[in-house]
Formats: sequence, structure tokens, C-alpha cells
Amino acid sequence: MLTISINYNLTMLHLTIRQLKIFDAVARHLSHSRAAKELYLSQPAVSMQIKQLEQSVGLPLFDRVGKQIHLTNAGQEMLHYTRNIAQQLEEMNAMFSEMKGLEHGRLNISAVSTASYFMPQLLAKFIQQHPKISVSLHVANRDAVIKLLADNSADLAIMGQPPEGTDMLSQPFMQNPLVVIAALNHPLTKVRNIKPKQLAQETFLLREQGSGTRGVVERYFASHHLKLPTHMEMDTNEAIKQSVQAGMGLGIISMHGIELELEMKRLQVLNVDHFPIMRHWHIVHLKNKRLSTAAHAFNQFLLNEAESLASPTPFKRN
Repeated sequence: MLTISINYNLTMLHLTIRQLKIFDAVARHLSHSRAAKELYLSQPAVSMQIKQLEQSVGLPLFDRVGKQIHLTNAGQEMLHYTRNIAQQLEEMNAMFSEMKGLEHGRLNISAVSTASYFMPQLLAKFIQQHPKISVSLHVANRDAVIKLLADNSADLAIMGQPPEGTDMLSQPFMQNPLVVIAALNHPLTKVRNIKPKQLAQETFLLREQGSGTRGVVERYFASHHLKLPTHMEMDTNEAIKQSVQAGMGLGIISMHGIELELEMKRLQVLNVDHFPIMRHWHIVHLKNKRLSTAAHAFNQFLLNEAESLASPTPFKRN
């Protein structure tokens, strides 16, 4: 077992990697039982390791109120350093693998839900080129993807709107046109050059708060000095597409997500002024994170090949 001994003015702090791993799981779940299940340990074993860690630190890491636990201030600091240590160990392992001339390892990718329409195609091609790399893809909304990246739980993130701030780096790698969709029998399918005011009178099916697409829709109407139209919130693009097909309202969605529906003539793209809204897909990573060989290879793969492999069918106005 690897033990970390840190000397602070002759005061020794003895920690183990196992304790830090268990602490990280408990901090994420705020539950000893769920952490134990994730780590395939017994709950008493988890509790014992947390107790030993607290004794080593000399401060409580969790507040216990009834059956619920919460991180103390010391716990928040411990979580910060725990994740920094995990990042350093991953980078050390990647460096040694690179020095050995090996192109293998694990690549953790987090992507917003709309990206799931093209990511499998790109990953299949990438894995063909790099069969020794093990890839994990986690799909969530934009806020959750940014949190995974900030927590160092993902090496790279794929999203339409990169986060603001200086602690992350982003690079555009492919166009991402957003269009307005309607059921085939909707009256606006017969109208050309639909104005924003006309759209504002319709009911919309929108993604939840925190979604990148939702933010674009809000900014679009605000830029035309219009209130957000009457809408229903849905947490998946599939739910939006099915609801639009059923005639419940209009949707605004990436062209990547509707190519099959357009081909099968289940939906129609409306002819709206100022649409499509042309955005880009971005690949994002922590600025201070040293990319592993696998992450660097995938980053270059997207920049060099994604546009030719997965670009949506060019949009044509009716």
C-alpha cells in the first residue's frame, strides 16, 4: 500500500492512497453506504478508514446530522487536495507510459447530451486507430459536464458552449448548427422567413436550465427584445423530438440530433430569420492538467478528423 508522509514543520501527516480514494467516494455520495457499494467494501470498513483519516488530520472531515453527513471546512480542503493528488498520480502514470513508448491507458470523456448523436461514430474511428486505449464516455447536461471536468473526473469534455474563466482551455473542432423544428402538419411549415415575433407566439419544448441549447434560446429571444415564449421543460433531446412530432410545440435543436428524423420525414426544419444559429462544438480540458498520451491523441483526432467524419448534412432553407 502506498503511504504519503508529508512533513509540515516536523509534524508528520500519514495518509494512504486507499484512504483518500475512500474519502473521495464518501464526499461525492455524502453517504458511507453508497461509497461502500461503489468501492465493493463493507460499510464498517469505509467508516473505519474515514475515522483513521480524521485522526491523522486532527480535524473532523464530516458533520453528522441524524442520518445525513456534510463536508466540514476541513473536509472541503481535504477534497481539494485529494483530487489534486489523484490528478498528479494520473499524470505521473501517463508520463511513465509515454516514456516507455506505450500508447495505452484510460481516457475519460464527458459530453453534453446532444453530442451523443455523433460521439459514438467518432469514438469508433478513434478506437480503430488506437485499440489499446480504454475509453469511457459519460453523457450529462452542460452544468454536470463542467463539474466533472472541474472535479478532475473527466480528462476531456465535449460541449457547444465552453465555460467562461481562465482555468479551462477550449478549442472548436466542428460546426454545430441549431435549427427550429416542427411537426410536418404545423402551420409554420408553409411560411417562409418566419420572424422572431411570430416564433414568440408559439409554445416551445425546451431543455432544462443548465443546458447549453437552453442558454442559446434565451439569448436569441432576448436579443430581439422578446420574452421567452410559453414553454415546457424536458431533460432530453429525445423527449423534445417526440413531443414536437406529437404536435405539442416547436423545438430548437442541433442538426446533429435530427438527421434521422429528417430523413424519415418525421420532422421539418422551419424557415426562420436568423437561423440556423451557427455554433461550434468544443473540446475542453483543465488548463493546468497535463494531458495523458491518450487524451492528447483524442484531442488531436477531433481537431484533425471530426469535421470530415461527423458534420451534419448541410442545412438548406426551404
